[in-house]
Amino acid sequence: MDPLDLVELTPLMARTSGRSSVVVGVIDGRVAPNHPAFAGRPVRELRPAAGAGSCARADVCCAHGTAVAALLAGDRGVCPRCTLLSRPLFTDHPTEGGPATCLAGVRVAELAEAITEAVDAGAHVLNLSLAQPAPSGVRDRALDAALGHAADRGVIVVVAAGNQGRTGSSPLTDHPWVIPVVAYDHAGRPLPRSNRGISIGRNGVGAPGDRVPGVGLDGRPVLLSGTSAAAPFVTGAVALLRSAFPDATPAAVRYAVTHGPGRRRSAMPPLLDAWAAYTTLRAVTARSSGPSPGHG
Repeated sequence: MDPLDLVELTPLMARTSGRSSVVVGVIDGRVAPNHPAFAGRPVRELRPAAGAGSCARADVCCAHGTAVAALLAGDRGVCPRCTLLSRPLFTDHPTEGGPATCLAGVRVAELAEAITEAVDAGAHVLNLSLAQPAPSGVRDRALDAALGHAADRGVIVVVAAGNQGRTGSSPLTDHPWVIPVVAYDHAGRPLPRSNRGISIGRNGVGAPGDRVPGVGLDGRPVLLSGTSAAAPFVTGAVALLRSAFPDATPAAVRYAVTHGPGRRRSAMPPLLDAWAAYTTLRAVTARSSGPSPGHG
């Protein structure tokens, strides 16, 4: 099945391709701003790297960030008319005590700083397709504060649940404002390597994450797998819904995406149904607008 059809994005994308006023933040490896997927679409970059706009062909972190961003807001992405905001977090060339690489996982303090910066820069939704912090049983104050700041500003945070095949939560997926995303295959079955847990099942959704067509740094097609590939479908759906219903509250958008009939009893969340989220918000906004004057 087509990945877009699996999560009912096709009819939503037929209604809207997004608005430039909706800013999609990507916290990941660097996004190559001159990649063909973003032709004619400016890529706003926080903390831009020095030097040329392109990334080296062997830069794994830039390849990851660019592929994720293209799924979101590239010419064939879910929300191609949305504004893309890149906040690079990973590098292939860490210095002593410097940023983590995309292969080594995330440093919580750096992640908290990146979230806060992206929120303050005007993001409406954040995509975090990154390795989960290791479970510690202790809440991290800086990360909690950054996620609370996002919630206060109405910035919806979408997070890849991780690919370790473990049951449990992390400081990210345990936060009640975050939408964790697990990966499903083409037949609508969750991938065994996707993490699961009570908070993931309660607050999350599933999305395509099995050999998803993407783009490489050289413009050639690549296949992406795992929860990193799944998260952009949910982030893109949120961006489309915020485009279609600009007056809807972020809490209403988040609820429409994550809550459907019969959910929240399993450690594995159900698949996203983007069209059901659209119809839910359409009904909500119709009720809130009330009857027109003279038709009471």
